[in-house]
Amino acid sequence: MTHASTDSYLLEVSTELDASPRDVWELVSDLRRMPEWSPQTRKMLIRGPIGVGTRSLNVNKYGWKVWPTTSVVVRYEPQRAIAFRVPENGMVWTYELDDLGDGRTRLVERREAPRGSTPMSRMLVRRFLGGIEEFSEQIERDMAATLARMKSLVEQDA
Repeated sequence: MTHASTDSYLLEVSTELDASPRDVWELVSDLRRMPEWSPQTRKMLIRGPIGVGTRSLNVNKYGWKVWPTTSVVVRYEPQRAIAFRVPENGMVWTYELDDLGDGRTRLVERREAPRGSTPMSRMLVRRFLGGIEEFSEQIERDMAATLARMKSLVEQDA
C-alpha cells in the first residue's frame, strides 16, 4: 500500500491486487456496494445503470456524526477508471486501475478538490470533524482501509 499527499485536499492511496482489471472493475464500478468497503459510507443509493451522469444519494458517518451528500459520476471508463463528484464539498473521488500484467492490477483511490473545497464544507469540517488536517489524515487512513477491503474481496473471488 502506498500513500501520497501533497496538500490537504489531494489524497491518494494505492495497492496492488492479485486479480485482473476485469475482476477489479466488477467490484469497483458497483458503487452501490461502497458501504461494504468504505468506513465512512453507510449508504449509496443509486437508480439505474452506473455511467457518466449517474446521481446518488449518500449517507456518511464519522464517529457519532452522520450526514447526507449527493454525488454524480463524472468519469466512467470500463476497466480503467470511475470518478464521482460531491457537489456539497467540491471533492472528486476517483478509482483508477492499471493493468500490471499476469493477472495483477494496481488500484489507486484519489480524493481531490479541483476547484477547491466549498466554504460550507470547510466550516463544517473545522467545527464538527476535528479540522481540515485531522479529518484529511483520517480520510487517508480510511482510504487505505477501503483499498485493503477491496483487495480482500476481489482476491478471495479471483
